[in-house]
Parts: sequence; C-alpha cells; structure tokens
Amino acid sequence: MTLIVGLGNPTKRYENTRHNAGFLAADEIIRRLNPANISKTAFKGELYKADETLILKPATYMNLSGESVLAVKNFYKPEKTVVIHDDLDLAFGALRFKFGGSGGGHNGLKSIDALCGSDYFRVRMGIGRPDEKERSISYVLGNWSDDQKAVLSEWIKAASDAALALISDSLESVQSTLSRSGVIQNRQKED
Repeated sequence: MTLIVGLGNPTKRYENTRHNAGFLAADEIIRRLNPANISKTAFKGELYKADETLILKPATYMNLSGESVLAVKNFYKPEKTVVIHDDLDLAFGALRFKFGGSGGGHNGLKSIDALCGSDYFRVRMGIGRPDEKERSISYVLGNWSDDQKAVLSEWIKAASDAALALISDSLESVQSTLSRSGVIQNRQKED
C-alpha cells in the first residue's frame, strides 16, 4: 500500500494559495482515481482509498501535518509514502523529486519528519521565491499570479503524474522522465 499526502491548509481562506499546491495535486489524483472517502476523525484529515493507494489531505493546518500523517501510517502501515508539497527554492512550475533529507524551512515537512521520520518520497512543486525574503510568509499564503494561473492546471497534472508514477517506478526513472524546469521566473525589481 502507498500513502500519497498532499500538503496544504484547510478552509476556503487558503484554498487558492501557493502553499496549497500539494492539496491541488491531491485533488487531481482524487479526481482521476475516484477513490472511496474513508475519512475518520482519528485521521485528522480527508482520507481516500483506491485499491492499494491512500490519498491524504491533512486538516491540521500545515505546521501540524505530521499528526495526520502519523495517524494514517499507524493505522494502515503503508510500505511507501509520497508527500507532495510547495517549494520556495524552485522556480514556479518546476518539479523535482527526492527521497528523505531535511525538511529545510518547510513547516509541513518538519512536522512529518519530527513525528514519522524522513524516509519518504517528495514531489517538490516549485512556487518561486519573492524578491524580498521578509515577504516569504505572505508570498506562500498569497494567491497565484495571473501568469501562474495560466499554466497552473498543466503543472498540477504533471505533479499528480509524478506522485502516481512513484507508486511503481523507481525514483531515478521518475527523476529522469518527469523533472521539469520552472516556467515562470519571478521578475526582478527594476532600479
């Protein structure tokens, strides 16, 4: 069994923010697989099951995502976990994949690492970085720009393809065939 986790924040307030890229990819997977909803209060999130694939959208808010992941892992004991998340360090539209490592500055990954360990696959969805580091929080919690919206659907589908490919394909295969460069670079300030 494989657990696919899309990271994001619940509620309408955060629905269209960059930090919810993982939720958007999870929604695309749910749309494709048409799984049964098996959510329970104990799982602290929306949980779906299609054959041997679980899809989780934690409802704990990003900083506590590990609580939901741990509850599902303890109950179902999946052999493989794939986490889909936004990544400030990659240009918007980029897709990169890795196994393990540190959560860096991503609070959702830090929470999962603290409660479950870091032995899971990652689908890193580049959202770019604002010009000023101090704006990082408002940037990740901000809505998509018009340029980003123009290619959002295709990028979400590509991230979903990658997460599903990681169920049966090797990391190396997914890296060589599905990695993408960013499609939109943030504009630099003009002096």
